[in-house]
Amino acid sequence: MQLFDPKAPGTLIPVLNLDESEVQRQMTVCNACRYCEGFCAVFPAMTRRLEFSQADIHYLANLCHNCGACLHACQYAAPHEFAINVPKAMAKVRLDTYAEYAWPQAMGTLYRRNGLTLALASGAGLALFLCLTLMMMGNLFTAMPGGNLYGIFPHNTLALMFGAVFGFAVLALAIGVRRFWRNVSPVEASREQTTSAALEASANVATLKYLDGGHGEGCNNADDRFTLWRRRFHHFTFYGFMLCFAATGVATLYHFLLGWSAPYPVLSVPVMLGIVGGFGLLVGPAGLLWLNLRRNAEHGDEQQKPMDRGFIALLFLVSASGLALLAFRESMALGLLLAIHLGLVMAFFLTMPYSKFAHGIFRSAALLKYSIEKRQPNPINAASD
Repeated sequence: MQLFDPKAPGTLIPVLNLDESEVQRQMTVCNACRYCEGFCAVFPAMTRRLEFSQADIHYLANLCHNCGACLHACQYAAPHEFAINVPKAMAKVRLDTYAEYAWPQAMGTLYRRNGLTLALASGAGLALFLCLTLMMMGNLFTAMPGGNLYGIFPHNTLALMFGAVFGFAVLALAIGVRRFWRNVSPVEASREQTTSAALEASANVATLKYLDGGHGEGCNNADDRFTLWRRRFHHFTFYGFMLCFAATGVATLYHFLLGWSAPYPVLSVPVMLGIVGGFGLLVGPAGLLWLNLRRNAEHGDEQQKPMDRGFIALLFLVSASGLALLAFRESMALGLLLAIHLGLVMAFFLTMPYSKFAHGIFRSAALLKYSIEKRQPNPINAASD
């Protein structure tokens, strides 16, 4: 819903929903207090605003890393009548932004439905379909010399099938984050500002700077005690995923540029990258699931836990099935393990644009905006001058 702006006739302004209105209320209180100004990027960004538009709220919600430090430090948290809970309020709006900026727009509802059941059912269904296909081909329990999986599924078939799905996932995420960026970042910046800001934002993403609680001791998970384990498990997950992606990239170069076809030896670059990345994607998701099960309900939106757990479970199962495929690739279980692994990978790609994976993309864009705007004059100070 939109209304005409009385200050600018002919201009439409969006009407805030209940979640956005709650963030606006809490940010107004926080802007008057400013006790948490040094905790993370949200609060310095907040102090550059006297009023909070829908675009500002979407930006701040995705800038929040949900570490819980501000909640545990807040003198206005419940049972105070102000009932300030920034992590929970921001988490609810983040889900709204994923759905609002999704592409195609009709798929936005999947963010609310993409839970553990859907993730596992998608993976199991696709794995079963591939198992039945191999059974009809007579390759379900067939050993291949050297563990040649392309003797089970031809390389070009796999490349076309997974390339198309992965391409759609990347396109959907790119269009979604572009919509987000155009809405939350109307300010102009010089090339020099943009370059230095991009380097800073990339470093903040790579180190997960704002999961340190603002003091380097970490997040508050189940209680008032600080812990760095959430940050560490995120690092295992992020770098495990990137190493597995690198393994696929190197194998692709081997195949198309050098003419070296799989299977590759265990000590080859793509296999070693895959092994290290695979173990990262076992440790990271397992740890994040453990923390998610113990997490204080006040630290986020309880309705998002199924989506969180579905994404974590798929990552873990993709990694576990990939490592099992490598370990038993010269056995008669090759076809069965390949079908299970490919089914889980396909499910991950299909749900990726509408799963918790999106939070990393949107948060990176918010961090870039923060790095850009802090290099510009504070609009409040400029207005007072």
